[in-house]
Formats: sequence, C-alpha cells, structure tokens
Amino acid sequence: MTARLLGLTSALALSAGAATAEMNFNRIASFPTIANMAAGEDTGRETSAEIIAATDDGMMLAYTDSPLGVLGLVDITDPKAPKPLGNIEMGGEPTSVAIIGKVAFVGVNTSESYVAPSGVLKAIDLTTKAELGACDLGGQPDSVAKAKDGSFITVAIENERDEDLNDGVIPQMPAGALVMVGVKDGALDCGTLETVDMTGLAEIAPSDPEPEFVDVNSLGETVVTMQENNHLAVVAKDGSVIAHFPAGTVDLEGIDATDERGALLFTESQPGRKREPDAVKWIDDTHFAIANEGDYEGGSRGWTIFAKDGTVVYESGTSFEQAVIQIGHYPDKRSDAKGIEPESIEVGTFGGTPLVFVGAERASVVGVYDVTDPAAPVLKQILPSGIAPEGYVAIPSRNLMVSANEADLIEDGGVRSHVMLYEYQDAPAAYPQLTSAGADRLIGWGAISGMVADGESTVWAVNDSFYGYQPTIFKIDVSATPARITDAIYVTRAGMPAQKLDMEGITLDGNGGFWVASEGRTDRVVPHALYNVNAKGEIKKEIGLPAELMAVEKRFGFEGVTMVGDTLWMAVQREWNDDPANHVKLVAYNTDTQEWGAVLYPKAEPAKGWTGLSEIVAHGDWFYVIERDNQIGAAAVTKKIYRIPAAEMVPAPLGGDLPVVSKEEVRDLIPDLQSFGGYVVDKIEGLAIMPDGEIFVSTDNDGVDDSSGETFFWSIGKAE
Repeated sequence: MTARLLGLTSALALSAGAATAEMNFNRIASFPTIANMAAGEDTGRETSAEIIAATDDGMMLAYTDSPLGVLGLVDITDPKAPKPLGNIEMGGEPTSVAIIGKVAFVGVNTSESYVAPSGVLKAIDLTTKAELGACDLGGQPDSVAKAKDGSFITVAIENERDEDLNDGVIPQMPAGALVMVGVKDGALDCGTLETVDMTGLAEIAPSDPEPEFVDVNSLGETVVTMQENNHLAVVAKDGSVIAHFPAGTVDLEGIDATDERGALLFTESQPGRKREPDAVKWIDDTHFAIANEGDYEGGSRGWTIFAKDGTVVYESGTSFEQAVIQIGHYPDKRSDAKGIEPESIEVGTFGGTPLVFVGAERASVVGVYDVTDPAAPVLKQILPSGIAPEGYVAIPSRNLMVSANEADLIEDGGVRSHVMLYEYQDAPAAYPQLTSAGADRLIGWGAISGMVADGESTVWAVNDSFYGYQPTIFKIDVSATPARITDAIYVTRAGMPAQKLDMEGITLDGNGGFWVASEGRTDRVVPHALYNVNAKGEIKKEIGLPAELMAVEKRFGFEGVTMVGDTLWMAVQREWNDDPANHVKLVAYNTDTQEWGAVLYPKAEPAKGWTGLSEIVAHGDWFYVIERDNQIGAAAVTKKIYRIPAAEMVPAPLGGDLPVVSKEEVRDLIPDLQSFGGYVVDKIEGLAIMPDGEIFVSTDNDGVDDSSGETFFWSIGKAE
C-alpha cells in the first residue's frame, strides 16, 4: 500500500516560486556513452566522452572517446531523448573533433612514444561513417578547430611531454607546432597543409612550444594556448604569427590551498600564480576567453578575457571558484592542486546575448556568463555538468548546450561517462537547489547527511565524515528559492574541531541544542555514539552504545536520529550480526531512564549490491524512513520513503527477540531524481518534515570526490 501526499510539488518545486520567469538553461537529458557500444560488446571496458561537436543542423553530436579509440555519435533530433548512433573506429587515439556540415574532422594520435610523436587528421562522413580522407600531421595532435567559413582546419600539434621525465619539466623535444589544412568541397586538401613554427615565442621553454588548444575567429585568425609555456599566440590564416604574449599570472587570495583531510578553510593565498590556460574560444574578432586550468606550476582557478593584442580585459580571480563553493561543488581533495580547475570554454549567442560557458573539471559544473560587455561579465547560472566535464558545444539555433564528461568510474562501481544536454528555456533555473550565497561569510559545504525541521522555515543539517576535520551543523532557510544555508555551526570538543565523528543524523534536543547520531567504524577508531551538542556546537554529552549492541556491531551503524518525548530513535543502516536477513534495527534510547531497546524493520531484498536505511523522522502518528540501495544510474531500484505506525514503535529489550514493524510506501524517489535530467544518484540521505507536514529530501554529494557534486534538495509535498 502507498500513502498519499497532499499538495504534491514537482521535483523542481524550489524554483517554481519565481514571480516572473526568465530565460535559463536547464538540463533536459543525459546520454551514457556505454549506450553506443554494439550488442555483444564488453560494456565493462572504460569509455569516455571528451571533446564534442555538433553537425551544422544541430541534430547530431560526435564526441571523441580516447579509451575506446572511437568517435561516438548521438542522435539529438529529440534532445530530451538522445539516441545512440554507435561508434566509429579511429585507428588510434582520437583527441579532438570539429564538424563542417556532416563531415567530422578528427585529430588522431598514433604516436609510438613521446620522442617519436605522430598523428593524422581524418575526415569522416557522419551519415555513412566512411573515412573520406586523412592527412599526416607530422606530430601528435591535441585540439582541432574549424574556420568559420569551413575553408580550413587548424590543429594544435602538442607533442606532449613525458610527465615522468625530469618531473615533467620542459623543454622535452620534439617541439610542438600549429598545422593548418585546407578544406575544399567538404574534403581535406592535404596538399595545402602548412606547419607554423611556434618556437622562440614563449619566455618559458621557447625551444619546446606545446600548443594545447586552438580556435578560429571570423577573420580566419587562430588563437593558440601553449599551456606548459604559459603563452598565447594569434596566427593569421596565411600562417604568420600576428601577436603573441605571456598568459601572465594572478594573485589569489581567500583560497583553500591545503589538502588538510576534510576541512573547507578559505584563508590562504597564492601570489603570482601562472594561468597556464587550457581551452580558448573567441568571443568576437577581437576578444577571446581562456580557462586557466594550470599544469605543473600554475592554475589560477578562474578564467580570463584577453584582447588579441595581449591586453587583459577581464580576470575572474577567485570569484568563479567562490560561486562554486557556495553551491557545494568545491572539491576539497583538490585544494593543494588547482582547486576547481577551469578547463573548458565555449561561446554562443542565445536570444541575442553573447554567453561564455566556463567548465570546471574538478567541480563538475559549468558557469554561464553574459559577456555583452567583455570587460564586465555577469555570472548568470552555474549548471551541474556530470563528472569531469572535458568539452562543450553550444547549439544556439536549437537553444541547446551540451557537455561531454570524461570520467568513467566503472572500476569503483560508480557512474559511467555521460553526455548531458541543456535547453535555454523561458523557465526558472532548476539548479542549484541549495546554496550558501547571501550568507554573511563564505560558507563551504558538501556531503549533506541527516536533517531535522525547526519551526516554519528552518531545517538543520549535518555533514558526514568526509569533512572529518570540520564537522558542521548547517542552518537552512527553506522559504528561500533556492533553499539557503544561512549559518554554519562547527562542532567542537574542548574548543577544537571534534574529530572521530561521522555525523549521519540530527534532531532537536528541546533545549536549544541538538542530538547528533554518529555512525561508527571500529577499524578507524570512530565510535558508534550519540552526542548532545549545544547551540554553539560544543559537545556536552557523549553516549556510547551498550554492550548488547557492541557485541553484534558492524560498521554500518546509525543513519538518522529523531526524538519523541524522552526517547531517541536511530535507524541502523544495514544488518548487524544478530539481525535476520533483510531486517535492520531501529534502536531506541531513553534519555531520562538511559534504557536501550529496539524493533526490527523489514527492508527490501536488494536486486544488486545492498539496501539499507539512511534517515528516520517522527511526525504525527508515523515514523518516516528513507530506504535506498547503493546503486546508481540505470541500476538504481530502491530510493523510497516509507512510514511506520508510531503505535508499533514499542522497543523491546536488546539481546532477545525483537518485534517487526510494518511499513507503508510514501514515495518512490526515482522519478524525482530522473526529472533532474541527469542520472539517478545513489545517496538519498536527508529527510525533514515541517510542522505543516511538508517533506524535504536531500542527497549526499560525497564531498565532490568521484561524484558530480550535485546536491538535490527538494520538497515532495505534505504528508497525509
């Protein structure tokens, strides 16, 4: 039987309150690259969507897939239902693709070694999948771009360095170059191939230029980034270098530059940080934008607009990264590297507005900037982009933008590589659904776990052990759109950040403070325990588990806590040693009598992996729980809210037979998760029920570690 919800809202409820809609990008579909494998192929192989392009009519996508050595094709005639068109073998490693009409021009790396680089430029008919021709490039290609009029292809010949040789420091010969190849009647004219010498330009390793990325403006001028050389050049269509200049440096303030194992501390600086740009795109014929990903000595965590004479027109500094921090996408484990690592740039004019799309590889987002005034870009949106975005393509004629996300986490049992599609709509922005923007200080957050409602518009939430050196209780205003984190209370012990906590549940203690449930892990000396925390975050009382529970303990402990009268109820995630198969304990602790007890909850038998509980909340005559499996994407089966009659929650003594409660389904959350346009995430973790019965649900983004960083926080309506 399924319980009814009153006044149901859509999955995008938190953005539905806008008084007047405006044009925004919203994700409408995602396409897993494994879908392009033919029947009978080994889908356990790594696959990846890297650089992506669209046919001139905008109906087909082609992406490079380096692990498989193929060009993948996707039919987006209906962009909300992309269809696989299969893979085309490239005979080497495809590095980049540009499309003229329905002919794809693909750079293919065929190098035997770093010292003997080689590659070809292939022309592929996307309708017949036939190879139309190929030109020997004389070196290892990286980026490929087309002239606006389709008259030539330009290729960055990187001849990349060996990162294991001399700690990756250049020069490492042979030098890279720029190659330009004419296109006539849609076919390559290899006889026109011209190699442009780029040596002697850069201040850093001038003998070894390593061109990384190229783009062509309407004048036929190619802009080239030389990432390792921290240099930029502009080359005319006749092959002459008309301008070149260093990419320069940026002074970074207020960043987290240390991997301190799980704390978001934006108090450090890096003066004179080399930009070391990766992608570059012309905004118009006189301005171009670069993504300052960095290499072995740099990475300024932002993006820059240059005039083609070398003048810096705009520098984002840390503003983009700080905006990413506010929506919970900051990759803390990359703090000592290059932070969010902006890597990709795309441009497009939508509705008459010129836009720059800045993709952050490690944060798995893309920032959308209005560059009507190139000297003063305006950040309009940040979109969730899938894990490790590598390439983007804008299709203004169809109001579409597409991301290619290279990470394939098959070895870790995670999500596969995806292509994601976004539509420019007359609609509110669907993402983010939770932000700390507007707080009186910069608040970093992630890995949201347990939640509890407080009053008409406040929800308190905790982060989990990912932030082991910064356990935090967040105050969330759910009346705002999107919901807003307005404060962060750091949990302390003796005045220091409390360690050895894995906070998975929170409830109010009735005295202005909180009870927090921590999931233990004995092999890491993390205790299974309950903590009474005051309003300042100070731990005032710690309660360990009784001997009867510790005798049957496993690491999969408390996931959620709620309080009824003097009794705390905790959901145990998975079976402990004395539990019947597919049954878990709901444990009770009376804070007055200090008595322990429990009941058993019957959970679903997993179709694959495991199922367990991740939250418990008492409301009215019911106890609500989240039951979920650990599956992701198409493999997900169980992501549900159930409720238990409060009358059945009568704890029996530990160590004996425990009563089994009944459950009633309230909501299958998979349709909600599918409606967000991406893949189904695995960790539904938080549940809060407001006094009027409105139910809020949240997901855990794993601290943006092997995760897209997406946090969904939405209302599913009111309980009956």
